[in-house]
Amino acid sequence: MELKRASHLKGEIRVPGDKSISHRAVMFGSIAEGLTEIHNFLQGADCLSTIACFEKMGIDIENKGGQVLVHGRGLHGLKAPREILDCGNSGTTTRLISGILCAQEFDVTLTGDESICKRPMKRIMDPLTMMGAHITSIKGNGCAPLFIKGGPVHGIHYDSRVASAQVKSAIMLAGLYADSPTSITEPYVSRNHSELMLRLFGAQVSTEGTTAVIKPASELHGNQVMVPGDISSAAYFIAGGLMVPGSEVLIRNVGINPTRDGILRVCRDMGAHIELLNVSGGTGEQTADILVRHGSLHGTVIGGAVIPTLIDELPVIASMACLAEGETIIRDAGELKVKESNRIAVMVQGLTAMGADVTETEDGMIIRGGAPLHGAVIDSRKDHRIAMTFAVTALCADGITEIKDADCVNISYPGFYSDLKRLAQG
Repeated sequence: MELKRASHLKGEIRVPGDKSISHRAVMFGSIAEGLTEIHNFLQGADCLSTIACFEKMGIDIENKGGQVLVHGRGLHGLKAPREILDCGNSGTTTRLISGILCAQEFDVTLTGDESICKRPMKRIMDPLTMMGAHITSIKGNGCAPLFIKGGPVHGIHYDSRVASAQVKSAIMLAGLYADSPTSITEPYVSRNHSELMLRLFGAQVSTEGTTAVIKPASELHGNQVMVPGDISSAAYFIAGGLMVPGSEVLIRNVGINPTRDGILRVCRDMGAHIELLNVSGGTGEQTADILVRHGSLHGTVIGGAVIPTLIDELPVIASMACLAEGETIIRDAGELKVKESNRIAVMVQGLTAMGADVTETEDGMIIRGGAPLHGAVIDSRKDHRIAMTFAVTALCADGITEIKDADCVNISYPGFYSDLKRLAQG
């Protein structure tokens, strides 16, 4: 994929449905009683992996494109799969489904692609084991493939060392099957889609500060889930609108959950022109139309409690910082090292190749804005967020930028390049 400087980005778009919410809607619908209707479901490879896993466990799922119908069989209605469950590239699938499977009455093996088989799974294995689960890393390296021997689990309190919605959700899902309440305390509040949706499905979930508590459930009931546009996908057009001179972009119906809206806060801290229009509460998930206009940006410091609210957006924020006046410091972001790629190292390498003044640190990076950018060859490492970040960055650089393995964007945003091209021609 080759891209070059754009004169502007203009127009309005709708980004695909939120990936985190799409995953959860299929999972929770599968273990609920009755029908769950999911609207604006993300038809990306990761979410399709979740559908495939539950279909292999006997769940009837009708995928009609924008609408997905899940015919739930209840908390104990899953059947033993006849084959290994392949989670593809999806960390969300792997970690959350483990919480459900450890409490079933059958055994199962989970695997995934090359990337998944390198990502850390001890962060869920340890708390699930504390709950009485039998979960083993087959290669003994704390990664997938995982063998899960189903059986009874009990409630615990767990102090998580990382603010991770995947860790929290895996524990909460196991907690549905436990013999007493389960609680999780995080260093900072991670995204709370599981808490909101579990309540929608009838679970008893409470939160106080950075602690979430779930009580054992006798049943969940199917529901209707309206999936908002994914703010992580919108982030690339937010950044593009702010970075490319002469731009004005309106992004319709984007989820602005306060545990996910860190990019909006950081953009405003950098002096960005952003308006939220048509704000709505929906079924617990706030949405808005986001209007962005190009303007001058300045450096800022990003760290602490805001990091879990924008962890997936940090790569494109780093690109924005290259065009900002002054210095931007990203810290407390060591979690970037264990994503689909080491996103700290990959971003520093790629931005440096494009002429940016960037220094890698142990848990982030320091970006000194203002250096002119030029085209380069970027290895995406088959990481969808890296590919999309550099596609937008290329629009602000002289010459041609080539992105290797650019089609990895299909993991979360199959139509990304066509939407970007349409705005560049707007």
